[in-house]
Amino acid sequence: MFSFNPPKNFLSNKTIMITGASDGIGKCCALRFAEYGANLILLGRSSEKLEELYDLIKTIDTRHVVIHPLDFIKASELDYTQIAKSVGEQFNSLDGLIHNAGMLGARCPIEYYPAETWEQTFKVNTSAVFLLTKYLLPCLRNSTDARILITSSSVGRKARGNWGAYAVSKFAGEGLMQVLAEELDKTSNIRVNSINPGGIRSNMRRSAYPAENPSKNPPPDVLIPLYLYLFSLESKNIHGEALNFKDFDPSRY
Repeated sequence: MFSFNPPKNFLSNKTIMITGASDGIGKCCALRFAEYGANLILLGRSSEKLEELYDLIKTIDTRHVVIHPLDFIKASELDYTQIAKSVGEQFNSLDGLIHNAGMLGARCPIEYYPAETWEQTFKVNTSAVFLLTKYLLPCLRNSTDARILITSSSVGRKARGNWGAYAVSKFAGEGLMQVLAEELDKTSNIRVNSINPGGIRSNMRRSAYPAENPSKNPPPDVLIPLYLYLFSLESKNIHGEALNFKDFDPSRY
């Protein structure tokens, strides 16, 4: 299993936004990135959970933490422009954007897939990634070494039946990553990659596999060495890659 042990404050003076921060991988990233000194902007659907996370982070570190409740299903384009404006006013630059929020949607054949659920799933898994990235790119360009990480899935790389909008929206995320990577390659200091975390103990995993024993899968914390590594200088050459946590090997890059 990949390991990485950076200096304790190697994210000092870095500002990182994490979506889906109130649960699972997003919450784990927020807590661990705070331990390494990052300023954090945390987006999530639940105000209560974000407030609890804020209080928890403040017991770890007293650096700048901003929470922003936002339901991506209901969000308008104006919401995204206002977030970008706020980030630009509060911080000199944005050094990282971790797209982690996700919606499973229905698990059924396309023939029976509810149209409303399809649209909602794409709003969360695809449109939110596009709109946040679009409006935050000026802030990311102000960084000397920025990273965009898009959380993917195995079914977003090789589809399986009955995964519907979730699988198709994750394919779209992979496409967006590739387009961004080409556009930003020679024009910025922004590195863009996607990450397939594999089977991780989470609420979404339980919804997708209700009969599965949760203890079969590792907790989100096992992913943190890879996420930290992708914000390090050592990963500067990794760009436009569809990464898999289980077989990640930095020597390939």
